[in-house]
Amino acid sequence: MAKKVVATLKKQLSADEKIVKVIKARRSEKSGAYSFREEFVTANRVDEFFKS
Repeated sequence: MAKKVVATLKKQLSADEKIVKVIKARRSEKSGAYSFREEFVTANRVDEFFKS
């Protein structure tokens, strides 16, 4: 499934932009369990994703 998403996103971007999948883990203050946030972003926006 992910291959199809990446292929679709690559058609919309210019040739010099790369798409990466980033995963951020967050720990819940109430239960202590981890939740994960996944997103496809361009390589130059990776730092922005982890700062938020």
